Amino acid sequence: MAKAGQDTRQHIVAAADRLFYERGYEATSFADIAGAVGLSRGNFYYHFRAKDEILVAVIAERHRARETMLAAWEAEEPTPAARIARFFRILIDNQAKIMAHGCHVGTLCVELAKLKHPAQGEAAAVLALFRDWLARQFVALGREAEADALALHVLMRSQGVATLAATFRDEAFVRREVADFDGWLSALGPPA
Repeated sequence: MAKAGQDTRQHIVAAADRLFYERGYEATSFADIAGAVGLSRGNFYYHFRAKDEILVAVIAERHRARETMLAAWEAEEPTPAARIARFFRILIDNQAKIMAHGCHVGTLCVELAKLKHPAQGEAAAVLALFRDWLARQFVALGREAEADALALHVLMRSQGVATLAATFRDEAFVRREVADFDGWLSALGPPA
């Protein structure tokens, strides 16, 4: 595919990603995505034949972007505890979006699960990426025996905060929860 074609395809995926996040997968039509990128249906079909094809591309891009983000945190943060805290602080970094639409990853996973959509497993793989990465951080903290349970706890807590932030639109709540999480993480310390 030529560079211009690749750019157009990326533009379509980016627009679909935004629309799926803001409106939901089911509520976003093929025409909505084509309109967002300003393409005629004929030109649009050159890149994607079905909305499900776009969904697969969106999920793949989300996975790639999260891998890149986690790798950057590995390079930027000196300790596993700092990396875990950085993961949770994403609630503040993306607070406006989360309060408007929920978690970028979690909302799609829930929607696809409700629809019993075949791509639900691929979407869940993005959350599994977080789970595995968090577990590795807890192993590095010396918490190998409980690393997966702690990783799931952090994921559960972050998803819960994102859901309640979207529900109540309470910025102070998000900040309190992040501060409370930092306290929990500090108190965790080395294993007994």
